[in-house]
Amino acid sequence: MIVVDIETSGGDWNKCGIWQIGAVELENPENTFLEEGRIDDEDEVNSDALIICGKTEEELRDKSKQSQEQLIKNFLKWIKNLENRDLICHNPQFDQSFIKTKAIKYWKTDPFFEDNTHRVFDTHTIAQIKFLELNNKFLTKEHHSGMGLRNVLKLCGIKDTRRSVKEGEVSEGDPHNALEDAKLTAECFSRLINGKNLFQEYAKFEIPRELVK
Repeated sequence: MIVVDIETSGGDWNKCGIWQIGAVELENPENTFLEEGRIDDEDEVNSDALIICGKTEEELRDKSKQSQEQLIKNFLKWIKNLENRDLICHNPQFDQSFIKTKAIKYWKTDPFFEDNTHRVFDTHTIAQIKFLELNNKFLTKEHHSGMGLRNVLKLCGIKDTRRSVKEGEVSEGDPHNALEDAKLTAECFSRLINGKNLFQEYAKFEIPRELVK
């Protein structure tokens, strides 16, 4: 299975662009993908997205980088070399919809259905089910699910060191990186499903007792 994360110029997949894609092959976690490209001229840029990724708009439009089209083409080519092509994402409607929308823009086709790579495991849902098992309720906030990646990491015993922006307030932390976020998602999936550590770099964070099998 393929754990994937993207970094974008904003949250609207119809208006914003993808500048970085990161992925991990779950069955062989040493096999990773990380590439960057430049967003299209017409793509919009959101200021919060720039803060989160620690980039400037000029960097996202850098003409020396490969095109967004080539970035996505390289990622889809990498996928074709893998045995299990089902995806794992946190909130896959974001990552998959972004890539799908751009692919249709460039090639008039949905690569996920064309390659039968449209089935997705969602760590948000898996984490909520585990939280329900442990607490007899779902984690909610302001009438919606509160299981963002930060709380998934907390449930899995991992400290979140990434920066965030909420209502104009910026928390200190590391800029987001697609491969690092993909690895965090893969680590959480392994802990939630198997009760096991996946990457040595996260072994310093003890797996909560209730997840160990």
